[in-house]
Amino acid sequence: MQEPAPINSPPSSPPSLQQEITAAAQRLREHGLVVLPTDTLYDLTADVFDEPTLARLRAVKNLPEDLPLTVMVADWAQLDRVTHEFPKLARRLAELFWPGPLTLVVPKAAWVPDLITGGRANVALRMPDHPVPIGVAAELGRPIAGASNNVRGRPDLLTLDAVMAELGGRVDYVVRCGPVPPGAASTVVEVTTETPRLLRAGAPPFQQVLQAAKRR
Repeated sequence: MQEPAPINSPPSSPPSLQQEITAAAQRLREHGLVVLPTDTLYDLTADVFDEPTLARLRAVKNLPEDLPLTVMVADWAQLDRVTHEFPKLARRLAELFWPGPLTLVVPKAAWVPDLITGGRANVALRMPDHPVPIGVAAELGRPIAGASNNVRGRPDLLTLDAVMAELGGRVDYVVRCGPVPPGAASTVVEVTTETPRLLRAGAPPFQQVLQAAKRR
């Protein structure tokens, strides 16, 4: 496979979306950090099982050890790579809201690194409604870890120019193609019991999630 161009050396002609997805997946295989657009924000991503790169991601964000990352899956089959139990309520909500910005917190599989979960027993999962993270995770063949692109304590970076200015020298690849993120964070809901628990408000509204949880 042809080596993708360094992020600070734009190619002579703009790459296609598929070329960018392929290049991003290759960089993740090579223990790289990749910034890509999602259906919420531009995310800083790494291979979910690459612990040295996960540690580097945390360092770039200045993220404390006890704060979890989000795991993005390409399809239902990839859930088995990161959770040993996907509760009935989680499946019902996922069927209604995925692909989409809803993040579901469920029991993690034993082999999921603590660098993903912050040492907790649960893992935060979502299936984005965006071709780039879906395509990258599918091409990589396993889920990808994601975190908002901002250094902790600073505002989210909402444009590609802002991402390049802040992170261009600290990551290995930036995906420039694909739909532009809307700039709103996902709603994070813990679903380890029959009653959903809101951990972070965002999109979709939590009231909508609660109403969906009551359907049988």
